[in-house]
Formats: sequence, C-alpha cells, structure tokens
Amino acid sequence: MKTSKIIAILCMAVCLCAVAFAADYAAGSQASAPAAKTTLDNLMAAYNGESNAHARYLAFAQKADAEGYGAAASLFRAAARAEQVHFERHAEVIKKLGGIPRATIETPVVKSTMENLEAANKGEVYENTIMYPEFIKQAQAEKKADALDAFEDAMKAEGVHAKLYAKAMKELDSMKGGKKDFYVCPKCGNVVDTAPVTMCPICATAAKKFMMVN
Repeated sequence: MKTSKIIAILCMAVCLCAVAFAADYAAGSQASAPAAKTTLDNLMAAYNGESNAHARYLAFAQKADAEGYGAAASLFRAAARAEQVHFERHAEVIKKLGGIPRATIETPVVKSTMENLEAANKGEVYENTIMYPEFIKQAQAEKKADALDAFEDAMKAEGVHAKLYAKAMKELDSMKGGKKDFYVCPKCGNVVDTAPVTMCPICATAAKKFMMVN
C-alpha cells in the first residue's frame, strides 16, 4: 500500500513538473517571437534605406565622373537628391508619430559604372515592387494617412528611377562626356530628364518647383 502511494505521489510530481515546464516554454517562446512591424518601424526602415541610397548614389556619381560618364554621374546625383527628398519626408512623418529618425550609413560598395547602374536598378525595383507595397498595406491597416502618402509617392518615384537606370544601362556608351540636366520633384522625388512643363504626374507639384540637378 505504501509503495502504491509513493508511486502515485511521484507520478503527480512528474505531471506537475511537465505542466510547469510547458508553461515556461510557451512563455519563453512568446517572449522571443519577433514583434509585428508597425508603420513607425517601416518608416524608420525606409528612412535608413533612403539615407543609404543617397550616400551610395553620390559615391556612384564620383565613379561615373572618374570614368568619363558625365551624364550617368548627373543621373546618380539627381537620384541622390530624390532619395534625400524621400528620407526628409519620412523623417517628418516619423516625428509626427513620436519617433526619432535614425540612420546607420554604411560605406558604399563602388564598382564600375555599369555595375553601379545595375546595383542601383536592382535596389529601385525592390523598393518599387516589394518594400513600399508592403509598407503601404501596413499604413492602410493602421490608417496612418501621412505615412501612406509618403510611401505611395516614394514607391512611384522609385519606379521612375528604376526605368532611368535601365535606360542608362542600355545607353551607357552615349553618356560619355559632359553633364546632363535632370529635374527632381521636391515633394515625391520624381526624376525627369527634360524640363517639366505642367505638373508632376505623381504628386501634382507645379513644374516650376522642380529642382535642376546636373
């Protein structure tokens, strides 16, 4: 009889320990699970990404100048100015949502101008087709109107940048020589290679407000 009671007590103790372990494991798993990304998180990521793109394109412009591709250098500088428009606008929204804009600027990896164009094009396509569409969905879900507008304008502008880079890759030989004028929208970062005559097709900013970069 005593042996049976001892066995029963031991079994109960084992069960209690198992339950306690399971509870602790579940709590630990929940604690270590990554938190869902918020619109503020996405704004910070975009701010960091655009800040690095700005630095990277300026470095690419120096390389293009060194290789004699003046027009390609101008394109990189115009795109860099556009990325500045993006990160400055993101910073404004971050502050409105109670955050502090922070960026970690990495040392740009600079190769040949053709390779730099390919890298830039790849980055713009990613932002236009993957990154910003995901950020837009989250902003819509949270009803963050300012963030939504900033993300939508940046997404459309990145699509334009990607096309300009793709065109430059095909026509790089013709970009030898001097600088070329490009025009940058101060609100959305749209870039055009001829002086606009009406308004920005992305955000309706007046043509006279576009900034010339060469």
